[in-house]
Amino acid sequence: MKFTVAELEQEAVDFDESLAPAVIDYVEEMRQVGPLHAAGRADLLKEHRGPQEIVADIRVRASLQTRMELPCARCLDPVVQMVDSTFDLLFRPVGVDADGVDRSITASETEIGYYEGDGLLLEDVLREQVLLALPAKTLCSEDCKGLCAECGRNRNTDPCNCAAAPADPRWAALQAINLQAVRSRVKS
Repeated sequence: MKFTVAELEQEAVDFDESLAPAVIDYVEEMRQVGPLHAAGRADLLKEHRGPQEIVADIRVRASLQTRMELPCARCLDPVVQMVDSTFDLLFRPVGVDADGVDRSITASETEIGYYEGDGLLLEDVLREQVLLALPAKTLCSEDCKGLCAECGRNRNTDPCNCAAAPADPRWAALQAINLQAVRSRVKS
């Protein structure tokens, strides 16, 4: 679905969309495993920057819900993550803020994106919002044991007999200090 400036000049657009998996292309390691439902409104805000300059900003306010599958950060098993997010974003035409002057921005200006051409694709907005709503690190469980560094087996389901990795000799001095501290606590 595309929101065009010409269409939004006539009236705001209310939308209630369900997108099937594979409609939006995410990063390689993740996939959508259920429909993505998004409902909201897109409207046009005209920003007056002087008597002759009017900037056509597109505002999108919406909520989305979906389920995403991504790998566990420790063992790489697939994990299904619920995404439920609301957002209120402002999009400006590309280049309108490129005046060559460095300036600071306010916190509200961090929510501004840019669109090219005559409008904005809803799918692009939803893709970005899904990615932002996902946690930085996904685990299958808090006590996930991860993969063995030697043989690569999943230590949650397939224990291995690999020896612990040899200690790096550069840490020997610190290890001696720690051992000495433990012994002194045991004696007291």
